[in-house]
Amino acid sequence: MKQVVQHNKTGNIEVQNVPPPVVKAGHILVQTHCSVISAGTERASVAKRSSSLLQQARKNPELVAKVLDQVRQHGLLASYRRVQGVLTAWSALGYSVSGVAVAVGDGVDGVRSGDRVACAGAGYASHAEFVLIPKNLCVKIPNNVTFEEAAYTTIGSIALQGVRQAAPTLGETVAVIGLGLIGQITIQLLKANGCSVVGIDIDKRSVALAKESGADVAIERAKDVQSGIRSFTRGVGVDAVIITAATSSNDPVQLAGELCRERGRVVLVGDVGLALPRGPYYTKELDFKLSRSYGPGRYDVEYEERGHDYPIGHVRWTERRNMAEVLRLISGKNLKLDLLTTHRFAVDEAKKAYALIASKEKRERYVGVLLTYDAPNLQTPTKRKASKEGGAGEPMKVGFVGAGSFAQAQLLPHLKKVAGISLEGVCTGNGLNSANVARTFGFSFATANAEEIFQHESIGTVFIAARHNLHAPFVVKSLTAGKCVFVEKPLALNDDELSSIIKTYSSKSGASLMVGFNRRFSPDAIRAKEFFGDAVGPFTFLYRVNAGYIPNAHWTKDPVEGGGRIIGEVCHFVDLMQFFCGSVPVRIFAERLGPSPTHAPDDDSAAMTIRFNDGSVGTILYEANSASHLPKEYV
Repeated sequence: MKQVVQHNKTGNIEVQNVPPPVVKAGHILVQTHCSVISAGTERASVAKRSSSLLQQARKNPELVAKVLDQVRQHGLLASYRRVQGVLTAWSALGYSVSGVAVAVGDGVDGVRSGDRVACAGAGYASHAEFVLIPKNLCVKIPNNVTFEEAAYTTIGSIALQGVRQAAPTLGETVAVIGLGLIGQITIQLLKANGCSVVGIDIDKRSVALAKESGADVAIERAKDVQSGIRSFTRGVGVDAVIITAATSSNDPVQLAGELCRERGRVVLVGDVGLALPRGPYYTKELDFKLSRSYGPGRYDVEYEERGHDYPIGHVRWTERRNMAEVLRLISGKNLKLDLLTTHRFAVDEAKKAYALIASKEKRERYVGVLLTYDAPNLQTPTKRKASKEGGAGEPMKVGFVGAGSFAQAQLLPHLKKVAGISLEGVCTGNGLNSANVARTFGFSFATANAEEIFQHESIGTVFIAARHNLHAPFVVKSLTAGKCVFVEKPLALNDDELSSIIKTYSSKSGASLMVGFNRRFSPDAIRAKEFFGDAVGPFTFLYRVNAGYIPNAHWTKDPVEGGGRIIGEVCHFVDLMQFFCGSVPVRIFAERLGPSPTHAPDDDSAAMTIRFNDGSVGTILYEANSASHLPKEYV
């Protein structure tokens, strides 16, 4: 399929052919009909990636700190590989599309195949012919709303959330500073809410358009804005100001404080300089609020990715409910989006569209810029017959499933160097990411559908480094196809998964299975094993692991997807003790750090005592709360 992408290092824009996504539980596969380029947000993104690494580091010191933290945790070489992997990759653009649902995953209610839908989300609702959207970021389009109008839904939701944060009441006067696309929609929303509206911008063409959008007064910033506001409000000042501008200048924040009446409200939607001047904000006792994108749920993994909604009695307006309300307003002709559409480009002409918004001169006026799409057929993977002689495929021809940052930094650089290896196919859940990995490491093909790896007739070995809940089912599918398997730890998350693997492996004697327990292969571990080779057991072991803190929203801590850090990582250390004593565990006692008057229970920190069959005893102290300067592991 075609997708608009940008190179992370050079900033170049291209339309590339990448593998289409595959529907999965809780998601909707959508064929895109129209998408909107958000001129402000996407222009900033394009400019950021087009700047030098030094300029990016100066503007984003938090990214430098993140890289240094990676170096402390994973070492210089692995961190360098991760950074290089990011810099040489292409990234998706776009976050507001409309189209038709072509497939619906398990657990999705309210949307069926064939429904017209509007979709949201950076990384999801990209400028691509097909997109895979989590259910909480997808809403049905009313019959009298066109695809072009519906494509504005996400951007309209950003404006609507800003209005909600300002909480205007009927008859109040609200000023909107910054009259780009979001500013124009904000004006229309405020007029639908019964407010008097003042529009302010540095561009006279935007000021003129604001009058068409319904502004009662529209003023150029170069003129005496304060006098105009005093005249319009009879000397009182505006009740609220919504800032939708995009500038590094602090002028919008300064101006907002000057325009407000006493105890007025200022809401920041855009990206501007943020040094609050004490004078007007203190003397008038103004409220200052930031509006976070399309509404409650944004940046919440549980809501956006895992589909857990907020009860309406506790959170009335989530981002999905905001999207539905924008569509209702469009349907009722309260929002006039045709007024704002200035350009339409076919997706093949996306480079022209981005050249338009990236131009510093801005000689050609633009507001709403649309990309339109043809209706290509969604290709399905070809089912391939496995060879019946000695298992499917050739062992030295490799397929890779789940090539995320860990695999790209720790596995693939070494695998690529192995003599005789042929890297055939790579799969990640995102077609663009798969294409990036294939390009970087030299795979013959890329896909977003793991079945293409399992069914490929020449692949004889499958590497699995996907998320933990996929390890067991992917191992079973690979073994069933007669392929050898290397799977990252953990092998399984529960007894049922493990039993399924054992049963399948027992029936496929020609296929080998290896789990990525790597501690036993380290030179130090091998030397220690040799040193104690003549010793008479049993042994005692003390294994301290300084695991470090990770946030609760991280996927490894999700009980379904990651299984928790104890299952996900402690298996490494149990395996090393097994290697040393040559025996298997028979009994275990474990305690996590419990609650205290000032601290909640710590599920990531635990002490475990394990008795082995030969009488050896090992203690693992797995700590997420230790000092960062301590080494990660001590045995």
